[in-house]
Amino acid sequence: MEPAQNEQGRTFLPGPRPLYTTPQQFVLDLLLLVGGSVIFALGINSILMPMHFATGGIAGLALIIQKFFPALNLGWIYLLINVPLFVLAWMAVGRRFFFYSVIGMVSLAVSLTFVQVPIDLDDRLLNALLAGIILGIGAGLSLRSSGSQGGLDILSVMLLMRFSVSLGNTVLTINTLVLLMVAVFYSLDAVLYTLIVIYVSSKVMNIVVTGLSQRKAVFIISPHWEVIAREILKDIRKGVTIIEGRGGYSHKEEHILYAVIPTMEIGQMKVLIRRIDPDAFVVISNTQEVINPRIGNQPHW
Repeated sequence: MEPAQNEQGRTFLPGPRPLYTTPQQFVLDLLLLVGGSVIFALGINSILMPMHFATGGIAGLALIIQKFFPALNLGWIYLLINVPLFVLAWMAVGRRFFFYSVIGMVSLAVSLTFVQVPIDLDDRLLNALLAGIILGIGAGLSLRSSGSQGGLDILSVMLLMRFSVSLGNTVLTINTLVLLMVAVFYSLDAVLYTLIVIYVSSKVMNIVVTGLSQRKAVFIISPHWEVIAREILKDIRKGVTIIEGRGGYSHKEEHILYAVIPTMEIGQMKVLIRRIDPDAFVVISNTQEVINPRIGNQPHW
């Protein structure tokens, strides 16, 4: 495939992404998908179903159908519901995401059929919390790959890429809506416990998918801005932008340092600033997305 150039003269390869970049990445994607599916199925078969909790999303609809038709296999129900969603995945995200999501969906269907590990906790609240953690880890691991487990994960990825809505927020919102629709089939306490499962799983999934790659935006105003900027470049090895400003009250010329720092390095950044200027004015804020090939945490699908 011949390289092309955009308006800025940068070279890029047109056309769809390859199905995999390296054999190592392909193996890693498979391990994430299969491992995530096994963990997710563990949460459903070992806690949700024995405790008679409801669940949202496509799995929730599949459980409702099986409730009326117990002879049907839960894995096969899940597969059939996913067909139209995978058509959307191919059109809206791409063939690589479609390919790996098929693997993830099949892995989850097989896991739902064969993974049966008893988890014995007497307290229903503890069961709900544990189920949320297990489901969040399972879904998050799958989304760390180049695909997903299908179902609601496909909608989550599409909304993230199109509207920058976080994966966890999409899962929480849609799962809650589905749960309200199917609440008539469950007792009130089961629905409330399930809301706990949904909330915990959405937060855990966000942590697994983006927790370690989350960035913070840092603004620094200090008369020692030159020293702070030099030390950031040398010690933390992150870029710094210098913004010219003026105090609104004093009308004094100011230099504002702006940097995007990984969450794991914020502590080191604060120690550095305090060492140079304990009176520096510092603002640290969360970022939804940072899109840049060098430092970004943009979607990888």
